[in-house]
Amino acid sequence: MGGWQEIASDGVPIRAWTRGVPVEDVALAQLRNVARLPFVHPWVAAMPDVHWGIGATVGSVIPCRGAIVPAAVGVDIGCGMMAVQTGLGAGQLPDNLADLRARIERAVPHGRTGRGRVANDRGAWRDPPDDVVHAWKTCAHDGRSLEDGLKRITGRHGKLATGTALPHLGTLGTGNHFIELCLDEGDRVWAMLHSGSRGIGNRIGTWFIEQAKQELARRGIEPPDPDLSWLAEDSPLFADYVEAVGWAQAFALANREVMMGRVLDALRGSTTGFALGAVAVNCHHNYVAREQHFGEALWVTRKGAVHAGAGELGIIPGSMGARSFIVRGRGNPDSFCSCAHGAGRAMSRNEAKRRFTVEEHVHATEGVECRKDAAVIDETPMAYKDIDAVMAAQDDLVEVVHTLKQVLCVKG
Repeated sequence: MGGWQEIASDGVPIRAWTRGVPVEDVALAQLRNVARLPFVHPWVAAMPDVHWGIGATVGSVIPCRGAIVPAAVGVDIGCGMMAVQTGLGAGQLPDNLADLRARIERAVPHGRTGRGRVANDRGAWRDPPDDVVHAWKTCAHDGRSLEDGLKRITGRHGKLATGTALPHLGTLGTGNHFIELCLDEGDRVWAMLHSGSRGIGNRIGTWFIEQAKQELARRGIEPPDPDLSWLAEDSPLFADYVEAVGWAQAFALANREVMMGRVLDALRGSTTGFALGAVAVNCHHNYVAREQHFGEALWVTRKGAVHAGAGELGIIPGSMGARSFIVRGRGNPDSFCSCAHGAGRAMSRNEAKRRFTVEEHVHATEGVECRKDAAVIDETPMAYKDIDAVMAAQDDLVEVVHTLKQVLCVKG
């Protein structure tokens, strides 16, 4: 069923893996805007979870010659997934999963209060613990610790300075970010989570998006959408953006690793016979990287897409009530070795809140220990596309290695 179909465009071609999956008109319009950018080459790839985003479409892969669109990378720079297989079986989980969920929620700050100010924000560390501080001082980007790397970036661009970077390391955030315990096809327990670069990534992304808009305005260039403003390689800010976005991506990787360590500790403390399994995956799905494709070096932005090189493992989550998948990439060059990053939203958050009730959400998440209140209706499974249709549309991009079904979910 998979394989791409071409979407009409007055720019470069658009190859879309969307057979059997609905695509909203506003998303198609965004794809066509991206395809009109003068440096996009040789085509845009749209994944089956494609849907409207700010500026660029979520679920798109954008290869560029000599330029990057900061808003296509987005403000949750390095957002992605991590999954770890354990040696536990389903029968070794505690009978009271509510207690285990509470233990995980105590171990990992999540959500947001106090308008994000650290002193009053339950989603941030007020006094970062030793494992968080250790990661801050040792996890490296370009040979520097996260701490030293941020000092270098803010030394040149003081407006990027913020006190939230360290307090947000090892924290989950809000929205579609989550922590889950899942069972695979053999009833083995997995820990899985979704998060990115938190407040500091937002600050970096937002600032460079605005600089790109101002730079094009000074040059008298009007992009198809202001949020598609770009930084060219000859821009004085280009190298600074590449350094800053690379740092934020390293922060996001470390953020997931710190959280996963705490989730596994919570699981270890709630079970007997805990052991780690053989599989662990930590992958971005909102990022930019310099890659070789079709004989040339391109800046490839994946906005809601996972790198799926031949034999490479990735994670494609469903929703709070649907299956998720550990996949192995097929290295398909037509998609720039990419695949979907999840089910993809079927509607906006506001539309989901208008359309669905708490009772419907409770029914859709039956059997999952999770929040079942009005504040998470925007994340209810019905707000997302059919993950099975998404997987069928990309069977030439990935093969399924493990199928996971959640039994516990933590949401911000």
